[in-house]
Amino acid sequence: MVLVFTRWVNAKKVDSLEWSKSRRGQFQMNQYLVIADWIRNQFLIDVLKAKGFDKLQAAVLKEEFNIDLRVMGITGSRRMLLSEVGIDLSRWRELIMEAGEVADMEKFTQHVHGNHFIPNTVFVDCTADSNVASCYYDWLRKGIHVITPNKKANSGPLDQYLKLRALQRQSYTHYFYEATVGAGLPIISTLRGLLETGDKILQIEGIFSGTLSYIFNNFIGAESFSEVVAQAKQAGYTEPDPRDDLSGTDVARKVIILARESGLKLELSDIPVQSLVPEPLRASASAEEFMKQLPQFDQDLAKERKEAEDAGDVLRYVGVVDVVKQEGRVELRRYKKDHPFSQLSGSDNIIAFTTTRYKEQPLIVRGPGAGAQVTAGGIFSDILRLASYLGAPS
Repeated sequence: MVLVFTRWVNAKKVDSLEWSKSRRGQFQMNQYLVIADWIRNQFLIDVLKAKGFDKLQAAVLKEEFNIDLRVMGITGSRRMLLSEVGIDLSRWRELIMEAGEVADMEKFTQHVHGNHFIPNTVFVDCTADSNVASCYYDWLRKGIHVITPNKKANSGPLDQYLKLRALQRQSYTHYFYEATVGAGLPIISTLRGLLETGDKILQIEGIFSGTLSYIFNNFIGAESFSEVVAQAKQAGYTEPDPRDDLSGTDVARKVIILARESGLKLELSDIPVQSLVPEPLRASASAEEFMKQLPQFDQDLAKERKEAEDAGDVLRYVGVVDVVKQEGRVELRRYKKDHPFSQLSGSDNIIAFTTTRYKEQPLIVRGPGAGAQVTAGGIFSDILRLASYLGAPS
């Protein structure tokens, strides 16, 4: 098996993975890591090592499950390191500088696809890069499986999405993207399980942003909205530019992914989004300038909060897929204080599935829905699921 983690100049990650059956009947995982953001990928690699790529756990997987895990390549936006036998993860940073070469994605892909001694290849794209997502069709066409938390392909133009899914079915390749919604939470698999067992989806409603969950869980008392946003930024919950979170675009992508999984043929532009970025600040020159001017607009959300509190409600930023009406939306809503959405803490996500089977009491999935560690866990879960699909003993 070949695993590739990629991170480009704009701080995105790509991964590639490949499974093969050895002469001794073991499945070999050959990993290719593509890295541009050293700090974040260092953390990701550490997590993956803890999940099974360190020598001790790799030995356990080898002995207990006949799965051989190896990192066969690492590439960044400038340099890459390719191997035929496996890279020592404890020295990957120095090795890529000492023995690496100029990064070349085409050569990198050829190293994965052209090695006929290692069948069943898979790319694990951990970027948020649309250029990387545009490679999926070519990878699937070549028989390379794809695992990704990258939302761009599944939330992009509908015709390209349908083309990608059709090719995946025709080519008998696997395309897993559990981590696109809810990071490590089983959102996609739960939805598919409901549909595959004959249930009918009526509505999916959820708090899909860990950042906005944290903000509205703490937007209480006398604190202003700008103060809570500043706290979230200081704690590392927001993107470097909080407008990327407050715009609601990321939530809209998750909504469109779930809508399409539910059978709706919607474009991202069909999803109305209530942006929390004041219109005069949407074109601010920098994140710092935005944060400096945000307090000027605190009164708007302060008024909404007071009206909600007077009615015994709380504010929550949610995404909704209404399958009955065949529409989706992203907006700020009010919920009673005894509602499950009102009981969250920290940056938890929560998703409620209302179906024919779960009509009176929706099926709820709740837990950490953001962060490198839980995302890596979701990716690793897909990796092991792929191994099982390809014949590894369970």
